[in-house]
Amino acid sequence: MAISRSVYRYQAKLKDDSEIAEQLRQLAERKPRWGFSKMFQRLRHQGYRWNHKRVRRVYCAQQLNLRVKPKKRLPVRQPTPLAQPEAANESWSVDFMSDSLQSGRTFRTFNVIDDYNREVLAIEIDNSLPSGRVVRVLEMIASWRGYSRRLRSDNGPEFISQQLARWAEKHAILLDFIEPGKPAQNAYIERFNRTYREDILDFYLFSSLAEVREITERWVEEYNAIRPHESLGNLTPYQYTAVNVQAPESVHF
Repeated sequence: MAISRSVYRYQAKLKDDSEIAEQLRQLAERKPRWGFSKMFQRLRHQGYRWNHKRVRRVYCAQQLNLRVKPKKRLPVRQPTPLAQPEAANESWSVDFMSDSLQSGRTFRTFNVIDDYNREVLAIEIDNSLPSGRVVRVLEMIASWRGYSRRLRSDNGPEFISQQLARWAEKHAILLDFIEPGKPAQNAYIERFNRTYREDILDFYLFSSLAEVREITERWVEEYNAIRPHESLGNLTPYQYTAVNVQAPESVHF
């Protein structure tokens, strides 16, 4: 046959990938919208040191790949540049979301994140969230974190109200409104809203507001402390803050 004897006698040594498959399966059940990258980084954070290619091979063999929706063609736009803050409390992004209970009654959520490390500062949930409630939530956050220098939002009636304007002026906070019809200028909170809807609002059927708040509270802690963020170098918001400790002058009163 004119081949080497070692080639003729070679037998492949198959590795047992059952533990990898089980860990990926458990992650997929708990987080059905996580792709390979987030699953792999989560396994690394848990202490597993499996090779990237090996984990991907098992991931594909388990058919856990997410279906990628084709991108829609958008008209050419020139949004206001979205600056990356250099410290915490330089810029917060805020927005509203809405959903409904099993009974059909609608509710709203008021979401606040810090643009610096994408940390969720608050998700207020109720049937009605007027401007006065928005101010109270922001004041509650400031009581333990300090006031932000900038507040980025759309042009919703709660954000352009006189009550919020007076509060912002009192604490020297710049209200940074995006252009109407251009949510990309508020990309940090819009990306967060998508994650919150996929993981919580679209994933559960709620029977009461208390249930929404309880599930959301647990998820927020997981989002800040466990979920890896690609934009943060696959660190969690808490880990990113610990690695990049900033000077205290970023907080002002």
